[in-house]
Amino acid sequence: MLTPQIERDASVALYWDFENLHASLCEERDPGAYARPDNRFRPQEPLVDIQAVVEFAASFGPIAINRAYCNWQFFGRYRDALLQNGVELLQLFPPGGAAKNGADIKLCLDANEDIGRFAHIGTVVIVGGDSDFMPLSQKIKAAGRTLVGVGTRRATNRHWAKSCHEFRYYENLVEPMDMPTPDASVAEVAAAAQPAMADPHTELLRRAIRLLAEKKGDVWVNKAEIWPMIKRLDSTFDPKEAGFTNFAAMIKAKEDMVELRRGEFDQEVKLR
Repeated sequence: MLTPQIERDASVALYWDFENLHASLCEERDPGAYARPDNRFRPQEPLVDIQAVVEFAASFGPIAINRAYCNWQFFGRYRDALLQNGVELLQLFPPGGAAKNGADIKLCLDANEDIGRFAHIGTVVIVGGDSDFMPLSQKIKAAGRTLVGVGTRRATNRHWAKSCHEFRYYENLVEPMDMPTPDASVAEVAAAAQPAMADPHTELLRRAIRLLAEKKGDVWVNKAEIWPMIKRLDSTFDPKEAGFTNFAAMIKAKEDMVELRRGEFDQEVKLR
């Protein structure tokens, strides 16, 4: 039987209307392009930053369900990113050449069933901007769960966004990269690529603190919350591989990147 109150560290269920998000990003680049058969029914270039969305979902707790709905026959170039982020793929063939694949309907049915079966799901994250999700939002809220939506700014229905407990525009989750100009020098190109070559352990720590700060709405986060957040982002993380005896030693060694202070119950950390 479901308890009326969900535990603080309850799990997260993440559902993607994947083609909806991809199509929205295509339309932002070239309005009307994705609807054309010569563009839609061919291998698609990757546009969605899957990791950014998964990390945002992980800021609410450990992800128990990470499921994406799409006609995957045209989205094979997303393969590595989907595998790296543990996304379960549901294949949906459209019933006709110009018909919708029904991803939003199947997503709603599955999400409604899952919150009835799994009491440990405390937060449901829906990636998609359709107003078709509004009935699902009523079911999720009636079940006492937290509903979080993600969608692009131009393609998201405002009534759907308002029906969520929290809604985040996809554009705000993605950090834009400064691309070098075509006539840039070799040194300038190397400088532009440098952030991608940074120490992965340091970058993981930075992402964990940033996500916690965004969720809390405060630059200072509890030190004790950082380690669980890192493990949700990368379960293979081990401070010893970075040359530290434990996580506390790693935090102490990163004084050039983080600042520490005494909090009410624990040390607090912020990015410099």
